[in-house]
Amino acid sequence: MEFGEIIKELREFVAEREWQQFHSPENLAKSISIEAAELLEQFQWGEPDDETNVNDELADVLTYCLLLADHYGLAPAELIHNKLSKTRIKYPVEKARGRSDKYDRL
Repeated sequence: MEFGEIIKELREFVAEREWQQFHSPENLAKSISIEAAELLEQFQWGEPDDETNVNDELADVLTYCLLLADHYGLAPAELIHNKLSKTRIKYPVEKARGRSDKYDRL
């Protein structure tokens, strides 16, 4: 399924429930952070026993990210591609391979 199809399905889901009123950029950004914390909680004491919860929390994070991008009329694939292009410059393979140092320490 492509991003466009998923976003269309999300729009329909939200519209059916009249939830647009709750989806301000601020609320969506807060929800991303909250759901990301719930995802992190799954790893609090080590590797999760049940991947179902990880999958559900990751889906929640992605859902709110897609809704926020959609609010601003941004294409998720283009956002990712543009950021990856910038990151390639900051972390050239010959300097960054096998290292986790920040770009200003390579």
